[in-house]
Amino acid sequence: MSGGKSEAYRAAGVDIDAGDELVRRIGPIAAATRIPGAIGGIGGFGGVFDLAAAGFGADAPALVAGADGVGTKLRIAFATGRHDTIGIDCVAMCVNDILTTGARPLFFLDYLATGRLDPGVAEDVVRGVAEGCRLAGCWLMGGETAEMPGMYADGEYDLAGFAVGAVTDSTRIDGTLCQDGDVVLAIPSSGLHSNGFSLVRRVLLERAGLSLDEALEPDMDLLGDVLLTPTRIYTKLLDSLRHANVPIHALAHITGGGLWENPQRALPGNLSIRFDTREVRGMRQPIFERISAIGEVSEEEMYRVFNMGIGMTLVVGPDRVAEAQKALRQCGEHAVPVGVLVPRGDDSGVILEGLSTEPVA
Repeated sequence: MSGGKSEAYRAAGVDIDAGDELVRRIGPIAAATRIPGAIGGIGGFGGVFDLAAAGFGADAPALVAGADGVGTKLRIAFATGRHDTIGIDCVAMCVNDILTTGARPLFFLDYLATGRLDPGVAEDVVRGVAEGCRLAGCWLMGGETAEMPGMYADGEYDLAGFAVGAVTDSTRIDGTLCQDGDVVLAIPSSGLHSNGFSLVRRVLLERAGLSLDEALEPDMDLLGDVLLTPTRIYTKLLDSLRHANVPIHALAHITGGGLWENPQRALPGNLSIRFDTREVRGMRQPIFERISAIGEVSEEEMYRVFNMGIGMTLVVGPDRVAEAQKALRQCGEHAVPVGVLVPRGDDSGVILEGLSTEPVA
């Protein structure tokens, strides 16, 4: 079964397939700029640069860098007037990406652009960025604040970030250890994280006309609070597994593209993930079910647009599963076995069978 098209997301203004096509087109353009030290190419979670290969000494580590933003989750911050958590999202989106290579986050820079600078709002945003850096264990080195009249509506801004970490040959995670029979563990997300908000806004705010100041259901927090729940930062996860000497064969950050696209990005081309659909379904939080039901978004598409309750996947040997779960419990993580690696028999790196073409029940 393939991931299919994301029709509801396209109707909300985001075309995942066009994004995939752009990556295909710009790959050769970026490749033409390679210099000694460059490892891999675009399309991975983080760019790796080998300082030793670039002539900085045989013992020099490799640097890993990632850039990302918060997307249209910003519009929820604008609507609620809450700007103190969006910076955490920005750090998380960048840091979680570079963690997948085994990198230790070192420093972070932010870019805040607005039409008219409001010092109070900007301070709240940067406080969130600083809190994200604290959670990630990295330094907020600096950044750029750009005031550009006419580019943004009053009260609006854009936020992007850039994280840099370091990794050695002995700690680097690149998927080469993966083999048939390895177990895939899922680490819970805190909810929506920072992807799919164009669809979220179209379904919940525009089509259903819901208020951010009311609870979506009696047993839920205010909708604005649910939507602004910060993206989790998973630095402690990596530290805990390393401290326990559990080899990590692959690590993936589940962002845009969901389970259909992200986990396979961490695997060698000869392997696929066969997910246990029942276990995967057990990870999702109620907000995903509400979006699917209200927006009449198929279960299959939901798993391509959203993380559906899974923030990261990690691959370990079958004999190290219990050990990995124990180490993760010690840092407050609950790891659920959700799949295994199998030989790749077709063009799909993910086998997630039995998802419905109807909304989530």
